[in-house]
Amino acid sequence: MTHREEVIQQLESEAGDVHRLLEKPLSQWRLALRRFRGQRSGMIGFGIVVFLVMVALLAPVLAPYGPAEILIGKEDVSRYDDPCIHLFGCSTDKPQHIMGIDGNVRDEFSRVIYGSRVSLTLGFFTVTLALIVGSALGALAGYIGGWLDNIIMRIMDVILGFPALLLAIAIVAVLGRGLRNALLAIAIVTMPGYARVMRAQVLTIKESDFVAASRALGASARQVLLRRIIPNAMTPLVVLATLGIATAILEAAGLSFLGLGAQPPMAEWGSMLASERNQVFTAPHLVFFPGLAIMITVLGFNLMGDGVRDALDPTLHR
Repeated sequence: MTHREEVIQQLESEAGDVHRLLEKPLSQWRLALRRFRGQRSGMIGFGIVVFLVMVALLAPVLAPYGPAEILIGKEDVSRYDDPCIHLFGCSTDKPQHIMGIDGNVRDEFSRVIYGSRVSLTLGFFTVTLALIVGSALGALAGYIGGWLDNIIMRIMDVILGFPALLLAIAIVAVLGRGLRNALLAIAIVTMPGYARVMRAQVLTIKESDFVAASRALGASARQVLLRRIIPNAMTPLVVLATLGIATAILEAAGLSFLGLGAQPPMAEWGSMLASERNQVFTAPHLVFFPGLAIMITVLGFNLMGDGVRDALDPTLHR
């Protein structure tokens, strides 16, 4: 290598060092996103969740029949028919039904597809409601303190003193059966977790130096809470919410299984299990496929939640 080439290589190296020094540092969320992409299990869970969301959005396109469409008089089918897939050897003379026919002569595959809409909507809206209300109560309790803190936290302790599903059943029994009341009941029983986590974060962050500096510069209590404390307290709540969606879907399926959530003829995985539970030996496919859908959904959200938790934990990436 000549002297000229050595000089050029040194200049290029120095230019690269200067460029790296001038680069804008990555934010905490961008760093977390980069870490999340490097986790295999988290990306698998994310892929499952994206697939389920696409299935829910494209349900009218993917489902060959309506969720409550009865096929009597339209096709040569009967109650509890086994799955028929032409590609796997089923006679082409018979109509194709990938997951069979349920007890009301409806296509099980179409109902499972449309059931993803109900379950995912329940999970997302329940967690969103619990996150907003619980975080607001926890932030007020931790920032203001005193008698307000005692009242809010004692109410949360009372809610936590009951088993979640039993308390949800009691709330639905008081409010009445239905999907909306089930959503509200699940949000109430999951709200204390978000309130307690937010309160603990606020109690820690409000003593930080940057919060004291904001107060010294004349920021009001409302500005300090909304602009300084709450944004910095959201990291554990994001993890808790991601994992909470799976729990909310399971509890919603449990309420529907007991007849307190989604009501017939709505296609919901828990109510589908309940309506066909007596056919577990004569027509097991009618129980297997809704149960499999619940399992895959919960698995996807749990894997994604674990990945988000690891990506947002700074102690794992020092």
